[in-house]
Amino acid sequence: MRPEPVEAQATPAFDEPLVSIRDLRTYYTIRGSFLDRLVGREAGIVRAVDGISLDIRRGEVLGLVGESGSGKTTLGRALLGLVPATSGTIELEGREVTGLSERQRRVLRRRVQVVFQDPHASLNPAMTIGEAVAHPLRIHGLERNREQLRRRVVDVLDRCGLAPGADFLDRYPSDLSGGQKQRAVIARAIILNPALLVADEPVSMLDMSVRARVLELMLSLKRDFELTYLYITHDLATARLVCDRIAIMYLGRIVEIGPADAIYADPKHPYTQALLRAIPEPDPTRAVPRDLPRGEVPDAALPPLGCPFHPRCPHAFEPCGWESRDLRELLESRWTRLAGDPLVEQEQALVGDLGVLARPTPEVRLPAPRGRQAEEIVALLDRIRAEAPDEPFWRGVERLTAEGSHVRLDFHMPKEPLLEREGKADVACHLYTEPS
Repeated sequence: MRPEPVEAQATPAFDEPLVSIRDLRTYYTIRGSFLDRLVGREAGIVRAVDGISLDIRRGEVLGLVGESGSGKTTLGRALLGLVPATSGTIELEGREVTGLSERQRRVLRRRVQVVFQDPHASLNPAMTIGEAVAHPLRIHGLERNREQLRRRVVDVLDRCGLAPGADFLDRYPSDLSGGQKQRAVIARAIILNPALLVADEPVSMLDMSVRARVLELMLSLKRDFELTYLYITHDLATARLVCDRIAIMYLGRIVEIGPADAIYADPKHPYTQALLRAIPEPDPTRAVPRDLPRGEVPDAALPPLGCPFHPRCPHAFEPCGWESRDLRELLESRWTRLAGDPLVEQEQALVGDLGVLARPTPEVRLPAPRGRQAEEIVALLDRIRAEAPDEPFWRGVERLTAEGSHVRLDFHMPKEPLLEREGKADVACHLYTEPS
């Protein structure tokens, strides 16, 4: 028995957007010291979602892929109304849903449900599986007849692979395996017959032996219940199995989006290429070049200027957004690499305090320490450039001179890349928007 729809709705064209997101931003406030909190002063903000626009088409599986800290889970939570939008709009079936009251949002939750990453934490250990799956119908007042409620729960458990469903009604979560718990969570999510299911890493905590079966179940339910999925994952390998389109997120922004086949066959953005190279190779006899990006994901509270991926990108050039912190990273990486060499202490004494490079700016004025000349620092930087002329950092340097007691280093002005059509996908990268 298929769950009854909440209310009769006209069926739109297949390519009509179910969800339209425009310039969505979700920022989190950082509180500093006790004194800062006492006077209500903010220490900064984390740009978890930073100006995203996309459509989720009815009937599709849209994959949202990125490393931890990319903002993909925050985007899903903003869509669910679990975190507020700082600015921008979200429309579901043509209705604006940002800024709704809690009472209005209850109706929204009949149309949008979620499957979280951890099935063990998603189920109340004190509730039986039957009670947990029936709970959405009870709290929304959609089924009051006890026998009819039982039949609907048994049916949806059967459909989700917990068969016979009647045998699972009186079991507790502790009686189920991880895969069975996730099937129960999926059953609870679809019993309301939602239009959209947000699946946040739904198989990442399951054993490898059951992941494929759970993904097959989700695709089967998509066909049977006419579901639309926002599939959030860090794993491009599983995304390839289930997604129609894939959006690649990095530091709160979408850097590439397009059909799944195009993303895998011809990735455009250097970050997408790096993610694909990171997919494990199951054949131990086959050597696969990794060439992974250097460094870590930057701090979202102080994102890089210009392209957020430029500090890790091997192809970055003039307009990508070079800044003072990139100089600091260049020197610190060099000194780490030369650890134990007496040259390190000499160079550190010559350059002095790097704290002046902590503020992101495309213009650097580095003071020479007392007793040293700015020309000595310029000579050091010239020597470092000569040792590694292919280092992308140097492509961004427009001017390097000594001015009095300071070193002046100017970078090319940073530009934020915008999503633009390139082949079958949209990509935000200056390699395709600027003459390189």
